[in-house]
Amino acid sequence: MDVGLYNYWAVIVLMMTGLYVVISRSNLIKKLIGLNVFQVSVIMFYISIGKVKGGTAPILEEGFEVYSNPVPHVLMLTAIVVGVATLALALALVVRLHGAYGTIEEDEIAEIDTRETNALESNAREIGAPMS
Repeated sequence: MDVGLYNYWAVIVLMMTGLYVVISRSNLIKKLIGLNVFQVSVIMFYISIGKVKGGTAPILEEGFEVYSNPVPHVLMLTAIVVGVATLALALALVVRLHGAYGTIEEDEIAEIDTRETNALESNAREIGAPMS
């Protein structure tokens, strides 16, 4: 195996690990961690493809002919900032969900919601109110 391809294998392992955690766990915090691992793999991939072997920063100087493209790196800085803001919002929502439902397990929240919906529908039928 070529030594230069280890970063792509790391990207694949991180991506599949993050995807597995998101799909297999019902804990909302663990799902957010899985999403962040997935995001790190995408950022690592873009930075890997933006680097040119033997290239330097695109500053015009004598003796340099090969330059790395700075655009993927700049885009990933933006992605990191957006990812941190999204994570902060998601954690705030998890805190609110825990306050409202007393749990952060996805299946328990769905069960509580189903019970409350069924109770509201049965109360509406008892008093003859239209269900919408």
